[in-house]
Amino acid sequence: MRRRDVLRWIGGAAAWTLPARAQTPVMPVIGYLAPESPRPFASRLKAFRDGLAEAGYVEGRNVAIEYRWAEGNYTRLPALAADLAGRKVAVLVASGGAPAALAAKTATKTITIVFEMGGDPVALGVVDSLSRPGGNLTGISSLSVEVSRKRLEFMHELRPNAASFAVAVNPTSPTSGSQVRNLQMAAEALGVRLHIMNASTEGEFEAMFLSATREQAGGIVFTSDPYFAFRSTQLADLCLRYSMPAVTQSRDFPTAGGLMSYGGDFMQSHRRAGSYAGRVLNGEKPSDLPVQLVTKVELVINLKTAKALSINIPPALISSADTVIE
Repeated sequence: MRRRDVLRWIGGAAAWTLPARAQTPVMPVIGYLAPESPRPFASRLKAFRDGLAEAGYVEGRNVAIEYRWAEGNYTRLPALAADLAGRKVAVLVASGGAPAALAAKTATKTITIVFEMGGDPVALGVVDSLSRPGGNLTGISSLSVEVSRKRLEFMHELRPNAASFAVAVNPTSPTSGSQVRNLQMAAEALGVRLHIMNASTEGEFEAMFLSATREQAGGIVFTSDPYFAFRSTQLADLCLRYSMPAVTQSRDFPTAGGLMSYGGDFMQSHRRAGSYAGRVLNGEKPSDLPVQLVTKVELVINLKTAKALSINIPPALISSADTVIE
């Protein structure tokens, strides 16, 4: 075979192989935006991956995930969301509360956003309605924010003779104002006073407990906020150190040694967010995926901690608890 024929044959063979390479499917990429760090987010992330697997996607096998963690500094969320949007991810998951969802909404009007939060996405301006979200957003919402007043009622049930209770608020949270208003109405109905305490950094936690002790509060009611939920161990330690009963939104708190929690089932909400992300990858549009509400709320009580704090839990409250830690 002449040299000219050899070169022509090689060129033709290369041309035949190009279409095959071009047809190799590209692995889709999910952008995952979260307000905290990977370690405290581990159980939520597992639930998200379980939901993703239900839709047919397994990380590393047929989908990649780009993570961006705010490490508890919510002011970083807008820049992290913009970074993910700039990478043209297939879907942007804004997990762990309203701050992440709002940051993602600002970052892109074209990439589909799946959010996971505890507040009302309509009231917060994240979507137009639950049944018809509109735009490029949909997601999952639990009832953690809406049941804040119920935590005060539980605390009053434990300490019926207390004249006042302390309320822990993260002033940087977009839901803090509505939660405080709801708690004030509940306090008026119960005939008790509220001592409002602000804390948005770990360095303010101990001062908050000192303030509640000086006010002789019957206990501390934590408003729903991911910053508090992901610092359950520190808060539980302070409750025992100051002999101050408290109730938060997350079961992480009584599991870590705190007294009680009442809030939405975060495992279910994160799993559903994973399922929605997979459905978007399968071609469904956010306008066809109504916002889901996780209506289950769970009450968790740590009886060992109650004994350490010399608190008698009413039998009716124990029987209504979803989980009792003994």
